[in-house]
Amino acid sequence: MGNDSDNQLIEGEIADYLLTDDGILISYSKNVLRTVENISANVALVKKITNNKKVPLLIYLKNSPVPDKETRKFSTEQLPQIYTAMAMVSKPGLAQLIMKILFKFQNPPIPIKSFTDDKKAREWLKRFL
Repeated sequence: MGNDSDNQLIEGEIADYLLTDDGILISYSKNVLRTVENISANVALVKKITNNKKVPLLIYLKNSPVPDKETRKFSTEQLPQIYTAMAMVSKPGLAQLIMKILFKFQNPPIPIKSFTDDKKAREWLKRFL
């Protein structure tokens, strides 16, 4: 088994990605307004990276503008198409804010948990491999 650092960082419009050797997709979020268009392009990028296989996602959150209602709905619908679970790593409070915005009226479509420690996040995600 190789080292994750040997894997290539794949750049996208709203995030950069790294697929680890153990099958966890790491996302480095960018401070970009999400739209239906760039979320669609991002879903296609993730499917290409993972060969259409659903994978657990470890996302390093950045503050970014709040998307409109249509984009939030679309984003929520796309999650179970590409991910088995999502661990959000951020400063305290940011992930909780995003959860409130995205899932105000419904439960998340996949297991989602927020962390301030990425090692704990990776450990939690391993059960969804």
